[in-house]
Amino acid sequence: MSELIITIDHVRAAGLCVHGTRTWFARQGLDFRAFLAQGLPASTLRATGDAMAQRVVSCAEAKARPQEHN
Repeated sequence: MSELIITIDHVRAAGLCVHGTRTWFARQGLDFRAFLAQGLPASTLRATGDAMAQRVVSCAEAKARPQEHN
Protein backbone atom coordinates (compact mmCIF):
# COMPACT_ATOMS: atom_id res chain seq x y z
CA MET A 1 0.00 0.00 0.00
CA SER A 2 1.40 3.40 -0.93
CA GLU A 3 1.71 6.27 1.49
CA LEU A 4 -0.95 8.94 1.62
CA ILE A 5 0.04 12.07 -0.31
CA ILE A 6 -1.07 15.33 1.26
CA THR A 7 -2.19 18.08 -1.13
CA ILE A 8 -3.26 21.70 -0.87
CA ASP A 9 -6.87 20.45 -0.93
CA HIS A 10 -6.21 18.66 2.36
CA VAL A 11 -4.79 21.87 3.81
CA ARG A 12 -7.95 23.75 2.82
CA ALA A 13 -10.20 20.94 4.13
CA ALA A 14 -8.44 21.23 7.50
CA GLY A 15 -9.44 24.92 7.58
CA LEU A 16 -5.98 26.38 7.00
CA CYS A 17 -5.18 29.20 4.59
CA VAL A 18 -2.80 28.95 1.65
CA HIS A 19 -0.82 32.08 2.61
CA GLY A 20 -0.17 30.80 6.12
CA THR A 21 0.76 27.41 4.70
CA ARG A 22 3.30 29.02 2.35
CA THR A 23 4.90 30.80 5.33
CA TRP A 24 4.91 27.59 7.36
CA PHE A 25 6.64 25.71 4.52
CA ALA A 26 9.35 28.38 4.37
CA ARG A 27 9.97 28.08 8.13
CA GLN A 28 10.21 24.30 7.82
CA GLY A 29 12.59 24.49 4.83
CA LEU A 30 10.08 22.69 2.59
CA ASP A 31 9.44 23.54 -1.07
CA PHE A 32 5.94 25.00 -1.30
CA ARG A 33 5.88 25.03 -5.12
CA ALA A 34 6.77 21.34 -5.24
CA PHE A 35 4.03 20.69 -2.68
CA LEU A 36 1.48 22.48 -4.86
CA ALA A 37 2.57 20.49 -7.91
CA GLN A 38 3.06 17.05 -6.39
CA GLY A 39 1.92 17.01 -2.77
CA LEU A 40 4.01 15.56 0.06
CA PRO A 41 3.99 12.19 1.81
CA ALA A 42 2.08 12.31 5.10
CA SER A 43 5.22 11.11 6.89
CA THR A 44 7.09 14.27 5.85
CA LEU A 45 4.48 16.47 7.51
CA ARG A 46 4.20 14.21 10.56
CA ALA A 47 7.98 14.38 11.02
CA THR A 48 7.78 18.13 11.65
CA GLY A 49 5.96 17.47 14.93
CA ASP A 50 3.83 20.55 14.26
CA ALA A 51 0.23 20.44 15.54
CA MET A 52 -1.21 22.04 12.39
CA ALA A 53 0.64 19.55 10.18
CA GLN A 54 -0.81 16.74 12.30
CA ARG A 55 -4.27 18.26 11.84
CA VAL A 56 -3.90 18.26 8.06
CA VAL A 57 -2.66 14.65 8.02
CA SER A 58 -5.52 13.54 10.29
CA CYS A 59 -8.03 15.27 8.04
CA ALA A 60 -6.54 13.62 4.94
CA GLU A 61 -6.55 10.21 6.62
CA ALA A 62 -10.19 10.61 7.58
CA LYS A 63 -11.10 11.47 3.98
CA ALA A 64 -9.12 8.48 2.68
CA ARG A 65 -10.92 5.95 4.93
CA PRO A 66 -13.79 4.09 3.37
CA GLN A 67 -17.05 5.42 4.76
CA GLU A 68 -18.91 3.01 7.02
CA HIS A 69 -22.59 2.52 6.32
CA ASN A 70 -24.88 1.73 9.26
